[in-house]
Amino acid sequence: MKPIIEIKNIGKKYNITHQKGGYITLRDILANVFKNPLAFLKTKTKQIIGMETKEEFWALKDVNFEVAKGEVVGIIGRNGVGKSTLLKILSQITPPTTGEIKINGTVGSLLEVGTGFHPELSGRENIFLNGAILGMKKKDIVKKFDEIVEFAGIEKFLDTPVKYYSSGMYVRLAFSVAAHMETDILIIDEVLAVGDAEFQKKCLGKMDEITKEQGRTILFVSHNMTTIEQLCNKVVILKEGKILFKGPTQEGVDLYLGSKIGLQKEKIWAKEKAPGDEVVKILKTYAHTDVDRITDSFDIVKNIEYEVLEENHTFTHGINVYNKENINVFNSHDVTSEIRKYPHKKGIYSSTVWIPENTLSEGIFTIGVALFKPSPFLIHVHQENVIIFEVIDEVRGDSARGNYHGGFPGIVRPLLKWETKKIN
Repeated sequence: MKPIIEIKNIGKKYNITHQKGGYITLRDILANVFKNPLAFLKTKTKQIIGMETKEEFWALKDVNFEVAKGEVVGIIGRNGVGKSTLLKILSQITPPTTGEIKINGTVGSLLEVGTGFHPELSGRENIFLNGAILGMKKKDIVKKFDEIVEFAGIEKFLDTPVKYYSSGMYVRLAFSVAAHMETDILIIDEVLAVGDAEFQKKCLGKMDEITKEQGRTILFVSHNMTTIEQLCNKVVILKEGKILFKGPTQEGVDLYLGSKIGLQKEKIWAKEKAPGDEVVKILKTYAHTDVDRITDSFDIVKNIEYEVLEENHTFTHGINVYNKENINVFNSHDVTSEIRKYPHKKGIYSSTVWIPENTLSEGIFTIGVALFKPSPFLIHVHQENVIIFEVIDEVRGDSARGNYHGGFPGIVRPLLKWETKKIN
């Protein structure tokens, strides 16, 4: 059967301009023109041109793979390896520098918050606009209209211009439109991470439905390996703009995590893409230890930086820790600091939590973060798998492992107090 997507030798080059030296002001130019016009034209122009140097940067190079109809393919890799560039080329937003792509079907894309909708138009108007762009007839859009609105859960705001939508509302509507318009291929960047956990689960169920029941094809970028494992038939791993692996999902995920290329001790969001709601957004999260390596013998320090946008809200901070098998090791939220008791003022905050040494066993772990109101319970933002790290064993007499060199099962490895004495 002919592939629905054929990618052959795709490359994407950008020219990066570097500025050298100081600025030449208009005053300098005018003064030199009047002093010596001919000399200025000969020398100063060269200096101005010489202040800039250009560098070629290949975001993608020699990318080749095929996608069959009905497949769900995960595109994974660290930030900056070319995942989003590849999806933009497939969505025909940007052309490739080299190579060619053959797409045998219609394409719907959900790439960035803010892409595809006209901010001045209402949610209702944007649904019809998107349908028309995808080539649907008005009567077909009308048939799908109620289903789209119900899935997105924006009934109250249907006639409000989308520029007033929160990022979560925007993504709910954008995904619902893309999923219900019945294009042959659906391309989704990790924009779904902006939505709350419940909606993410709803989206995954919908994607599973449209592939298994409708035979549609999905290309999906995500840092959440659990989601990739649940949803995808195969994965493509990108590293430095080139394909490192393409093949079965489990094999690819194991390679990605086990080879350390997937480890991520820091996650930073641009302000316009920061996950959250109208009250608070997460800007940055990172983990570190007293040394470069994370071992079982050092504290793991986890930081969350966030911006409060609306005053007079009280909320707390939490983390959830999972192992490679997606077993929830433990959850923790702030029940000790004083700030959780009082309404936050606008501004940027930093919250730190310490995971004590000799807590986690050897292996790969992920950390998710959340900001929420405990009572009545309300989640402002919840991001899973934002940090991926590996705990490395050290055989030391004063660690929980002691001098034992064999396999040490278990998810946690606490250093517990023991007492032994002779009783007879």
